Amino acid sequence: MKTEDQLIVITGGAGGIGTACAKTFKNQPLIITDYSEDLVNQAVEKLNSEGFNAKGIACDITDKKDIENLCQFVKEQGNLKALIHTAGVSGTMKDLNRLFTINLTATEMLIEAFHELAVKNSVMVLFSSMMGHTIPANEEYDNALSNPQKSGSFEIVKNFINDDSNKLYDFTKRGVRLLMKNNANKWGTKGARIVSISPGIIETPMALKAAEEHPERMEMIKKVTPLQRIGKPEEIADVVAFLASDKASFITGTDILVDGGVLENIKGK
Repeated sequence: MKTEDQLIVITGGAGGIGTACAKTFKNQPLIITDYSEDLVNQAVEKLNSEGFNAKGIACDITDKKDIENLCQFVKEQGNLKALIHTAGVSGTMKDLNRLFTINLTATEMLIEAFHELAVKNSVMVLFSSMMGHTIPANEEYDNALSNPQKSGSFEIVKNFINDDSNKLYDFTKRGVRLLMKNNANKWGTKGARIVSISPGIIETPMALKAAEEHPERMEMIKKVTPLQRIGKPEEIADVVAFLASDKASFITGTDILVDGGVLENIKGK
């Protein structure tokens, strides 16, 4: 397969990390998708003005019909090289069911749908979070997190979070890693890979807004981070680009933690 025929699909492609990821694929065709058609069009226009080869399509990743339309659009453009799934919401989303659906149920639906498009050397890169690593293993909720579309799964997880949306966020990000691990064999039968990345605190518009609202918390995080700073979107994007490339051809079923070392210093605190 020629490089110019290998499609890079990015969900959440109009966001800070999604855009940074797109910019690491200068010589490959890009498909940018996000929930808003206007945001998609703006992102595609900007990328193309900078010399990229980008097309876009709006997609509500919680809607199976929209996912089907996205897959059909991808099929019409060429062969899937990578699906980079950056789309998701933070714990500021107070609708717990919606948060669970966007971060976890939609992830499973995308894994299932894009498995049909996967060919040899295709890869799916999921986004977990360092906070997912703070949730310990537990048979009851892990089974629910591993089967988010199953009736009653959300209710089981909800029992463990005390109506705390930030805690539910952490649980959903553990769930993303479980889905990745549980699908490695299935993707492997096609010679395809599935991996995840767990970013720490990254300098996105969302993080900068949080820093304005709680400057003392951000300073505390910087102090306990071995590298004494928060990360940049480009530092996440570079890892994603590696994982999506053939240089990572023997890496599958695993998560890469990119947090400046902070997780080990905040565990249990």
